[in-house]
Amino acid sequence: MKKQGRRVWPGRPYPLGAIYDGYGTNFAVYSSIAERIELCLFEGREERIPLNLGIGQIWHIYLPEVGPSTRYGYRVHGPWDPSRGLRCNPHKLLVDPYARAISEGLEWGTQLRAFKDDPNGEMSTEDSAPHTFRSVVAQPYFDWGNDRRLETPWDETVIYEVHVKGATARHPEVPPNLRGTYAGLAHPAVIDHLQELGVTAIELLPIHAFVHDGFLLERGLRNYWGYNTIGYFAPHPEYASTRSATGAVAEFKQMVRAMHRAGIEVILDVVYNHTAEGNHMGPTLGMRGFDNPAYYRLVGDNPSYYMDYTGTGNTLNMRHPHVLQLVMDSLRYWIQEMHVDGFRFDLAAALARGLHEVDRLGAFFDLIQQDPIVSSVKLIAEPWDVGEGGYQVGNFPPLWSEWNGRYRDWIRDYWRSELRSLPELGSRFTGSSDLYQQGGRFPHASVNFITAHDGFTLRDLVSYNEKHNEANGEESGESHNRSWNCGVEGPTDDPRVNALRRRQQRNLLATLYLSQGVPMLLGGDEIGRTQGGNNNAYCQDTEISWMDWEHADRDLLEFVRRLGHLRRAHPVFRRRGWFQGRPIRPHARGPALPDIEWLTPEGEPMEDEHWDSAGSVSLQVFLNGQAFPLPDEHGEPIIDDSFIVIFHAHPEDRLIKLPAHRWGASWVRVMDTERGFAPDDSERYTTGTELAVIGRSMWLLRRLEEEPVRRSAAAPDREPAAAGSAGRGGAASEDRR
Repeated sequence: MKKQGRRVWPGRPYPLGAIYDGYGTNFAVYSSIAERIELCLFEGREERIPLNLGIGQIWHIYLPEVGPSTRYGYRVHGPWDPSRGLRCNPHKLLVDPYARAISEGLEWGTQLRAFKDDPNGEMSTEDSAPHTFRSVVAQPYFDWGNDRRLETPWDETVIYEVHVKGATARHPEVPPNLRGTYAGLAHPAVIDHLQELGVTAIELLPIHAFVHDGFLLERGLRNYWGYNTIGYFAPHPEYASTRSATGAVAEFKQMVRAMHRAGIEVILDVVYNHTAEGNHMGPTLGMRGFDNPAYYRLVGDNPSYYMDYTGTGNTLNMRHPHVLQLVMDSLRYWIQEMHVDGFRFDLAAALARGLHEVDRLGAFFDLIQQDPIVSSVKLIAEPWDVGEGGYQVGNFPPLWSEWNGRYRDWIRDYWRSELRSLPELGSRFTGSSDLYQQGGRFPHASVNFITAHDGFTLRDLVSYNEKHNEANGEESGESHNRSWNCGVEGPTDDPRVNALRRRQQRNLLATLYLSQGVPMLLGGDEIGRTQGGNNNAYCQDTEISWMDWEHADRDLLEFVRRLGHLRRAHPVFRRRGWFQGRPIRPHARGPALPDIEWLTPEGEPMEDEHWDSAGSVSLQVFLNGQAFPLPDEHGEPIIDDSFIVIFHAHPEDRLIKLPAHRWGASWVRVMDTERGFAPDDSERYTTGTELAVIGRSMWLLRRLEEEPVRRSAAAPDREPAAAGSAGRGGAASEDRR
């Protein structure tokens, strides 16, 4: 079925995938079990061309005058023996694991299954080609101009987790034809919003080409989040305004270039732990048909079935060299060719599993560490999976940062006035040294967050005690959310409840932005986005999930903007090193004060009985702006203002007494979570003043100096790239937890 007159050259085994060089395209794919592989071109009728087996079990061919936009796939002839984990079926058209572009067009049905009736029985002979994706040859050439990775320092980083479609699907300033697309995300209205928030990096929910699950489509739903990957090199085509596979590649690059010009990094949420092919009952779309035992973890004594550490039916086989190669090649591709700045690894513990246990020094982490390209970008782990022993917060290698699940849990608990939450507040607020200081890690290892895509939004966190996922049509979602509805479930007209909810949102956000570590804001929390109590909106490609710009909470938005400016202006809230709990530079002006001090509501240093009291939920924290152990990037001492942060999670109002003169003679209110930010410096207090602090609120005060502080330069606004005892939260306090 080869086209008459078609020129066919032997080709090369590397690089893998379909690579256009300006004259023709080289096709190369791996399989250790195939007996024959056919390249299938779709330029009208299907044309099949046999590949050559080369070194390293790579099958390859070169076709002159075949170029970008050519649609193709593969058929693999080989053993069908499910009892041995072998599932080759030439009746199934397969997606290239290295495809740089993948079309839309999957139609669910029995044609996608490699088996006839029994998944461990007879092979299906139904042709899947009319019902499945096409791999597409991508155009590799793009004018990047002088674009480069921004390499924003971790201590200056503020992450904004956002969904490409959800960000702009309802945005009134984005043209309708661009809403929900890469181009829409790059619209000036969106970029201006991010810059005003002080965001330095967007973390995109999965944009690798993914599959909408058949069972969801049957219920009129879709896989909105995208954690169901089918191609690790191809951007998801539905997010392109052109709605074409090759257009998606160019449009994604244009989005990255626009973000970089605005000083914003692009981090991808990547799903290298499983694919959309599911378990033994799932469809055969790609890897399963090429080499099932190589690509997937199979049950050792019964390879008909799959190991499932992800809750999705399968787990990629990170013990196999070609799977490790695929992941590393994918990461390098997105860095070098697509110019992304980092990755957040979904269920990263699954990537470290040897036989069953999580291996901190697994082969994958060794490869990352030694790779000069991948090791130079931001690497963030979701440090857990669903398997036994999968919760690995604090256990990743020094190169990595981690989503700090303990930060999320305990900060939520503290502001719900949970018993014995005060010591945990101390640890989480100061960077979680108990989790990250060992092994040479720094505070930026902790990516702090209150909310993320998975769970309640911030507004829902303070509005619902229970999940309300009825729209999903299934029982799903976490039932223990550490949320509190402030007295009424869901929306209410009660002004007292609504006032408390507003204050609680500010409490959580202020804690996030003033904590050591790297803050991550969930997109939409700054405008009061609600999902109506749905805490598992993975299947809601609807207004439930999309950001509602029309009804944005403008007061909350302004509060978050001010928090972003405050953090950027003051390095005392984003230290690169750990607190020591002692004077750092005795030669600094005034008395030799420690870099941090924990104070009671009466203004006295905290003692063990204060920390150990089950009902303690109030304290003051002195942050010394003249006690930085590390210099700035030019080797100069870092000098900043000094602050007191007042935490008061008790429901009742109380008087909080400012500490003795040695800590500061005069203080000015910067903000509190009841009234917001002060308009100026006129609200001043002196030593020993008793502040009337409203129940469940937070204050920030700045010390007034006799002479103006010559502060170090603030973190720059990212403009176009032209190219001891530290108390309960410090290093020496770990033995007390």
